[in-house]
Amino acid sequence: MTTPDVLTQLNQNRRGIQLRILSGILFTAMGLCIKLTSDTIPLGQIVFFRSAFALIPLVIFLFLLGHFPRGLYTKRPLGHLARSSLGAAAMFASFASIARLPLAEATLIGYLAPIMMAVLAVLVLKEQLSARRVIGIGLGMLGVLVLTLPEISAPELNATRLAGYGFGILMGIFTAAALIQVRRLTTTESPGAIAFYFVLVSMLAALLTLPAGWVTPTPSDLLPLILAGLFGGCAHIAMTLAFKYAEASLLAPFEYLTLIWAGMIDVLWFGTGLGLAFFLALPLVLAGAAVASSGRR
Repeated sequence: MTTPDVLTQLNQNRRGIQLRILSGILFTAMGLCIKLTSDTIPLGQIVFFRSAFALIPLVIFLFLLGHFPRGLYTKRPLGHLARSSLGAAAMFASFASIARLPLAEATLIGYLAPIMMAVLAVLVLKEQLSARRVIGIGLGMLGVLVLTLPEISAPELNATRLAGYGFGILMGIFTAAALIQVRRLTTTESPGAIAFYFVLVSMLAALLTLPAGWVTPTPSDLLPLILAGLFGGCAHIAMTLAFKYAEASLLAPFEYLTLIWAGMIDVLWFGTGLGLAFFLALPLVLAGAAVASSGRR
């Protein structure tokens, strides 16, 4: 017989799963908006719009929780600056990768972040290098090699795609470093404050690219620029709420659904087929991410 407590937990788990799937869909929609504008809008300008309009749903969410503005007080401004700067660098690298690769490939490389985090946890936090972590790191690196080998071995190098892979790897490194810093901040800082200062610093970092030349967006560019920010902000909120209702281990498999949405956009929207290298690298990178992130046990 099912008890009320069990039913409550089941309902919370279901809600957490739904929110995690929703966040993946919103992140993919954000990636689509970025890709649609990447040929005509400078990278820094895209980062600015993505950050500025993400503030709208974020501030509304924090206000409804009663965390704005009092929840933004911090005794660790330098810690926030370090985390936010790393996160901003990851955003720049991620958007540069999306501009140069099919969305599914850029998304797949993003799953290197847990693998890079396993490496940094050993180097920075002095955590134990377990056998599972070694296996996870090895699988992830092998997956990247499989994905990039056709480009590396081609008679004529495709510099654009290779740069996309390079930016994707950089994004994984910066994301992992940012997550290490988040782990340090969460001992004293609220998730809302961490998210708010990240968006704010990303906006300021994007403004530094203004002298490099921004353009006046056309109406066809302005809408996806605004939507990129709104989708991104709402995606972060949905993901935060998902972890409130369900444990990370339960939600982890649903994170990989993002690859399906990205692949569908590549095929149906851009008419881009996914090559054999992608499907060979897919299980290696995902297995590596899963094993490396669980390697603490």
